[in-house]
Amino acid sequence: MSSNYLNFRNSVPWVILLLEALFLVRSYFLFLRLDGLDSLLSSYPEFQDVNHMVIFAFGFFLMVLRRYGFSSTGFNLLIIVLGVQCSVLLEDLLVFFYLEANEGILKSIAKALISMTAVAISTGAVLGKTNLLQLIVMTLVELIVFYVSRWINRRYLEVGDHLSLMHVYLFGAYFGLAATSCFPEPSPKLDKNRSTPKSDLFSMLGSVFLWVFWPSFNSLLAQSRSQAVLNTYFALAVSAVTAFMLSALTSKDGKFRMTHIHSAALAGGVTISFTAEMISHPWIAMILGLLGSAITVLGSHCLQRCLNPPLKIHDTSGVHFTFGLPAVLGALAQVVLLVIREWTNSSSLGYLVLLHVGAFCQTISLALITGFITGFILKTRLLKIIPVSKYFEDQFYWEALLSKDLMSELDLGQTVHPARLNSLSSLTA
Repeated sequence: MSSNYLNFRNSVPWVILLLEALFLVRSYFLFLRLDGLDSLLSSYPEFQDVNHMVIFAFGFFLMVLRRYGFSSTGFNLLIIVLGVQCSVLLEDLLVFFYLEANEGILKSIAKALISMTAVAISTGAVLGKTNLLQLIVMTLVELIVFYVSRWINRRYLEVGDHLSLMHVYLFGAYFGLAATSCFPEPSPKLDKNRSTPKSDLFSMLGSVFLWVFWPSFNSLLAQSRSQAVLNTYFALAVSAVTAFMLSALTSKDGKFRMTHIHSAALAGGVTISFTAEMISHPWIAMILGLLGSAITVLGSHCLQRCLNPPLKIHDTSGVHFTFGLPAVLGALAQVVLLVIREWTNSSSLGYLVLLHVGAFCQTISLALITGFITGFILKTRLLKIIPVSKYFEDQFYWEALLSKDLMSELDLGQTVHPARLNSLSSLTA
């Protein structure tokens, strides 16, 4: 492999510089609005929780591959901070064209952080198969489309602002699955496409931090914040307990599997996100947490064995059963709870159900369609596509890792294949 492929000096820095120039121009002409500063400062602890969750927790959560840890955390930080600035710019444009009300800069940043969760989830599906330039392009496209989806839901389907943001799990999961389906599937025998106890430990650390901060995420912009926090916590608690129970029941030797705990413990937070404000009895939230955990554990078995191979979908981090299926369950639960609550008001019940089902179908359809289109765009040679044999490698992006693996093997007296020597020597040439 030629060293020209590895050199992003002529692409990535200039793309970042161009984006920052746009953000600076935006800050000069559309100056930062400090409206509503006092009310937002009162919720700063929750805002900081969400900031930790998106940058820190997701960065560790994505460290599932044995040789892709630097890129998982480093690239996540870059695309998040770029995406937040882009998201705030989009908010300003919507205000400028009178499509949205002016709500202040801090609320715009809060919405931007929540919106970037869609990108973090999608990144998990294409993890290790895209370079940094492709991730930046995917971030920009996905953010724009997600804002379009939210605008359609709020403008034509009468979905509330907070609820439209909670479609972020659904949109991010299926956008990422559609995008990753366009990439060649790696060989099942590829050694790099595996985890190690160390990478599992870091990824589980990310899951723990996601679990801790999830109530703040679901309640940051909610009207009934205390109710959203309470319901989210109960759903998360039950999903974590259920994850351990089902993991022991479904494994061959009755032991716990880290994959199950890593994913299913979070399912309650995703499932309850659509209904966290409207549930008045905690036992309903607990049932949703149990069902979300169950569908995640069962989905991890069925999808990987029955659905993904025929469709040739390689979901690196398992975002389908971690975020996609619980989000679908949460959307269906919202419709069921709406029918129960509005049962006596039969005149408007059908109309309300139609609006919520329409918002669900619109979100998932737009995510799949634009995800496929984005996947084909990312495969163009202009974006320096990665060959299948070079998936899941940190050493192509990080200078300190170019010869680290080789030196450690030589120091331990291990035999190094000549082809690997030639490959690594070409990288340092």
